[in-house]
Amino acid sequence: MHLNSILRRLPIAIAALFVLTATACGGSSSGASGPVDVRLGYFANITHATALVGVANGTYGQELGSLGKLKTSTFNAGPAAVEALLSGAIDMSYVGPNPAVNAYVQSHGSAVRIISGATSGGASLVVKKSINSAADLKGKKLATPQLGGTQDVALRYWLGVNGLTTDSSGGGDVSILPQDNAQTLTTFQAGAIDGAWVPEPWATRLVQEGGGRVLVDERSLWPSGEFVSTVLLVRKDFLDAHPAQVKAILRAQVKTNRYLADHPTESQTAANAQILAITGKALKPATIAASWANLKFTNDPIASSLRSDVSHAQKEGLLKSTDIKNLFDLSLLNAVLKDAAEPAVKAT
Repeated sequence: MHLNSILRRLPIAIAALFVLTATACGGSSSGASGPVDVRLGYFANITHATALVGVANGTYGQELGSLGKLKTSTFNAGPAAVEALLSGAIDMSYVGPNPAVNAYVQSHGSAVRIISGATSGGASLVVKKSINSAADLKGKKLATPQLGGTQDVALRYWLGVNGLTTDSSGGGDVSILPQDNAQTLTTFQAGAIDGAWVPEPWATRLVQEGGGRVLVDERSLWPSGEFVSTVLLVRKDFLDAHPAQVKAILRAQVKTNRYLADHPTESQTAANAQILAITGKALKPATIAASWANLKFTNDPIASSLRSDVSHAQKEGLLKSTDIKNLFDLSLLNAVLKDAAEPAVKAT
């Protein structure tokens, strides 16, 4: 049986330990002295525009140069990307903060590190137009992308702050139904759910195509309107063995995020072309433009917001440990930012 097939049948923690043991015994890719391929994961989501645009325009490959070839994989959700990381199928991936934390906690802090942010913002609670307040949600049914995911935790915590109960089986004052974002749009249009806390472009699509209204723009809940929505997560064994390759990827990201800020129209077109190539269906120009306005592409992982997310997840009974003291390793990123004459970022 293929190694990856075996690992997929193991719990994440065991898989992480297996990979680390294999690395210690020489089971990883070739040493740091020669070219090493970098296997990068990302999603066909507008919140992953950094990777969508940077891969498409060749920036990532150019920065790697003679250090190795870039090999990419796309995923539909964070848990699948994390599984690929822990099984050794990929080396790094853009993911949401909660899957990154889950991978770290379940591997007892040994398997992964967050080495950069990528995107801030871009999540909202969109509801039927008849709903005007948190109190109106009692007895209603809402959706999130996944139980224990970034938006799921945000919704449950916000409801709790507003005196409404939930539980992991869909009970409580407000019933929360985890489902795929595309299904959420369909069920919202059909009236089967009353709203959803979702990332872009789905929040915009629920408004434009589902006739909903934004009840909560998550930016309104955070200092300066900033919270982390996408980070770059790397296997620690790969980070330790191949810092030059990791640094090249970070250089590509910093250059791409600057390009996204300086050329929003061209970037939207490029990102949409990649979404079409990956999924077979492009976004409407009006949808991508409206989604883009709700996002900020930043190298800062906004660690303070992630730490709050961890606390919220534990409060809602969705995370056992809040010990993430070694989750961030921003040393290579800050070296790249210094070379690019950009300010350093912090893990506190």
